[in-house]
Amino acid sequence: MQRYKIFIFLHKQYEHQKMMNKKGTIVAAGIAALIFLSAISSSAQSKDFKLGKWTEIHNSIIRELNKSYVDSLPVDRIMRAGVDAMLEALDPYTIYIPEEENEDLQMMLSKTYGGIGAIIHKKKDENVIINEPYFGSPAYKNGLQCGDEILEIDSVPTKGLETKESSDRMKGKPGTTVVFKVKKVRSNDTLDIPIIRERIHFPDIEYAGMLDDTTGYILQSGFTENVSGELKEEFMKLKSLGMKRLVLDLRGNGGGLMSEAINIVSLFVPKGSLVVSSKGNDERSLKEFRTVSEPVDTLIPLIVMIDSGSASSSEIVTGALQDLDRATVMGKRSYGKGLVQSIRPLPYNGQMKITTAKYYTPSGRCVQAIDYAHRSEDGSVGHIPDSLTKEFHTRSGRIVRDGGGITPDIEIEAPSYSRLVYSLVMNGIIDQYVLEFARKRELTGNVDDFHYSDEDFEEFVNFAKTQEFDYRSSARTLFDQMKKELEKDGLAESMREELSALEKAMQMDKERFIRLKKDEIIPFIEEELATRFWYQEAGIRVRLRYDKQLEKALKTPMLF
Repeated sequence: MQRYKIFIFLHKQYEHQKMMNKKGTIVAAGIAALIFLSAISSSAQSKDFKLGKWTEIHNSIIRELNKSYVDSLPVDRIMRAGVDAMLEALDPYTIYIPEEENEDLQMMLSKTYGGIGAIIHKKKDENVIINEPYFGSPAYKNGLQCGDEILEIDSVPTKGLETKESSDRMKGKPGTTVVFKVKKVRSNDTLDIPIIRERIHFPDIEYAGMLDDTTGYILQSGFTENVSGELKEEFMKLKSLGMKRLVLDLRGNGGGLMSEAINIVSLFVPKGSLVVSSKGNDERSLKEFRTVSEPVDTLIPLIVMIDSGSASSSEIVTGALQDLDRATVMGKRSYGKGLVQSIRPLPYNGQMKITTAKYYTPSGRCVQAIDYAHRSEDGSVGHIPDSLTKEFHTRSGRIVRDGGGITPDIEIEAPSYSRLVYSLVMNGIIDQYVLEFARKRELTGNVDDFHYSDEDFEEFVNFAKTQEFDYRSSARTLFDQMKKELEKDGLAESMREELSALEKAMQMDKERFIRLKKDEIIPFIEEELATRFWYQEAGIRVRLRYDKQLEKALKTPMLF
């Protein structure tokens, strides 16, 4: 960046010298070239000197600690902590991955792992319970179902294992066999079940179907390899069913491979269209990425739905389709991650995921919301304020802005939930109830005909009221905090009567509060039950029943 600034400055100086005579211009150009080369040399020397200086200081500190520190030096621990702290000072996306964590990296990049394909539930000093097998997985094919109890994994009792240790024993190289001793939930029979592990892949296209006679819907949760091919295939299926418009749901999609984002945009815009460009300190990062294949449909109306969880490649797709006036973007503002990461190999089979560039949409805007390069004195970072963002224009001249993510063409509020519902979900109360439900009862028939009854909700109330969790309302938590502050200021006693009256008015027992929020709670229970008995796709179909944001989007006139 420093070299770029020097070049721009000298270029302006050179343009000024054009007004001089030929001899003067030659002299000025020669001087400018010498200054430019000198500045580059000086900058490079300064950078190399600083790097050499701090490398020498760092090595000297480690050697001195190793020689003189009072206790045995935990070299691995302190060096890893130092590396992590150094990279954290740059941005959250530049990280070091040692050899032993390569499996986690592959999971992050490809959403795959070797195992049996099931989510487990494990309490301390209890056996492992199968909570949610994935449809089509080895667990599914071998008859494991929600509520089955795993007594042993390869002859090792699970009761004495921690959750992670149990999970690690179930994972392994695809093609290898793991033997479970299982107590079946329905028959109570105890069986030895050998299962051959497979490569488990979490699908990026979680659901595709018709919402009505003419509206197709695709829920995409990631951008791993070949998701563009999967999306194309689902698109063509929906089109054959009579689809006249498509909703591409990228809400909560945290991104992934940029190449897949480019390929997805290429399905809907003319060949050769600019999708995204990248710029960084390295000249090799100055690139433009255009579509290289023929589209499948450049006319079908598109709705792209985003929210604050839509980031990275989701924003590349959304930004490109918005800038090219190819889709109507609806929902809430996206996350704002305009940074590109690359994987670099390191010694001892380690790797580093490093931020190498910023990306820019076709109109030229960068959507990065947080300025990591300019931190406050305490090291904290802040969002780029709207007042500092700049205007850009789409192909048809509509105004769009950089910084702070992608702003939808049509903003639609997301549903808000009470603090009680968040607490029930985050503390696993709903999950535990659904597991107990599945172990005692069985649901059959078609998921589209399934609805959680009022009678069943009474069962949930009786279960939840016996569980330990923070059921206070948001107002009550604010009241409790205010009371503490008044006590700190010495004002609580003088306001004792008023506070007591207000506290009494806000008092609500757990059972009453749960009943009050019944309409908020039932959709969560219904979705989880559908997932346990009819698997993941069914859970999404139930979720769509209650998706008010999507419902409003479908009723809102599109721009294109």
